[in-house]
Amino acid sequence: MGTLVLRIIINAVAIAAITAGYLSGIRIVGNNPYVILLGVGLIFGVVNGLIKPLVDLLTCALTLLTFGLFRLIVNGAMLMLTAYFSRLLEPTIGGRLEVDNLLWGIIGAVVASVIAMVLERILGVDGRRDDRRERDR
Repeated sequence: MGTLVLRIIINAVAIAAITAGYLSGIRIVGNNPYVILLGVGLIFGVVNGLIKPLVDLLTCALTLLTFGLFRLIVNGAMLMLTAYFSRLLEPTIGGRLEVDNLLWGIIGAVVASVIAMVLERILGVDGRRDDRRERDR
């Protein structure tokens, strides 16, 4: 349970980093940005946990054909899907994530992935520490 909450916070921090104004095509719209970021972080986690594996499976041949570059498009599409779901849930979370187009989605997904990867490694949420503990026994 603690790991789930930590992953939601990591997703929220990654979304906050890409919506901080450095990427003009991605922004948070609403009154309370912290609540919105937590809501969007939860949506982003659900999209990446449930929908992305299915899309990865369906686009496996195209990913192999493009030597993995198609994964960038899939990641950008997942960020845009997160923006779509946040628009649907706007009354619940008090705001929404806006992504202008697929190119901004790809750029934002790459930046968010790098930030989340670094934070997961620092906070020990990446699962590799558990693997090391099992090997050491």
